[in-house]
Amino acid sequence: MSDPVELRISTPLGERTALQWGAVGAPVVLALHGWLDNAASFARLAPRLATAHRVIAIDFPGHGHSAHLPAGVRRYHFVDQVDTVLDCADALGLGRFDLAGHSLGAGVASLVAAAVPQRVRRLALIEGLGPLADDGTQTLARWRDAAAQRVRDHRTPRVFTTIDAAVAARVAAGGLTADEARPIVVRNLREVGTGFVWGSDPRLRLTTPLRVEEAQVRRLLAGITAPALLLLADPATPYLPSAQMELRAACVAGIRVEHLAGPHHLHIRHPDTVARVLQEFLQRAR
Repeated sequence: MSDPVELRISTPLGERTALQWGAVGAPVVLALHGWLDNAASFARLAPRLATAHRVIAIDFPGHGHSAHLPAGVRRYHFVDQVDTVLDCADALGLGRFDLAGHSLGAGVASLVAAAVPQRVRRLALIEGLGPLADDGTQTLARWRDAAAQRVRDHRTPRVFTTIDAAVAARVAAGGLTADEARPIVVRNLREVGTGFVWGSDPRLRLTTPLRVEEAQVRRLLAGITAPALLLLADPATPYLPSAQMELRAACVAGIRVEHLAGPHHLHIRHPDTVARVLQEFLQRAR
C-alpha cells in the first residue's frame, strides 16, 4: 500500500492539513477523525478504500498538523468544525463529495450533511450520529465548570523521552494496541530538546459550556437527505447508548445501520471488514 500524500490547505481561518490516499481523479471521500485523534487514524482504512476513491483525511484545528486556534480564543466547539470541513472542501475545489467520519468526526459529518445536503453525495458514519447532547441534568454544572476554566492551565507539558513511551501512554488510555495507536501518536508528537510532547492543543480538553438538546439534534438529523450508513460497535460504547442511537437513526430517512463486534475504533481494529462494508455502500449507492 502506498504512503499518503501530505496536504496543506489554506482556509479563511488558518492552515489545515490532511493526508491523501488514491488517485487524484477518483471520487473524493472526505474523512473526519475523532476527538484527540488525527488524520492518521485512517492509516489502515484509507488505503483499502483508495483502490476506487481518493480519500482525504483532514486534521481538525488543534489536532494533528493543523494550526491551533489563535491565542486568546478560549475553547473549541464542534459547531465550528462544520466550517472547517466546508472551508477545506471549498479550498480543494470540491463541489460534491462523499463524507466519512469516526466518533467526533461522525457527529460533524452528520451536521455537514444536514447543513448542505446538495453537496454531500454519501454519508458513512462510524460510531457516531450527531453530536453529544444535553438532557438537562448536567447543564448548570457544565456551565460552572467551564467558567472555572477561564484561567488558563500553565502546567508543564508531559515530556516523553521516546516515541515508544508516548505510544505506551496512549495504549494505557485504553482502546488501542501499540501498533494501532502508533500512527496517531506519531502524527500528534512535537519534538523538544529533551524528547517529545503532545502536539494537540490543550484547549481541546476544556469543558463545553453548553451542549445542544437531544430534540435539537434529532431535528438536525432529519435534514440529512444523502444515502447514509451507520456502523456501531458491539458492545455499545457507553456514551453512544443503543436506545439513543436507535432514536437518532429513526430521524434519518433510509439510513442503514450495522453492528460490528469490536471497540470504538472499529476502522482501526477491523480495517478490512469496515472497508468492505464502506466500499459496498459507496458503490451501490452511487
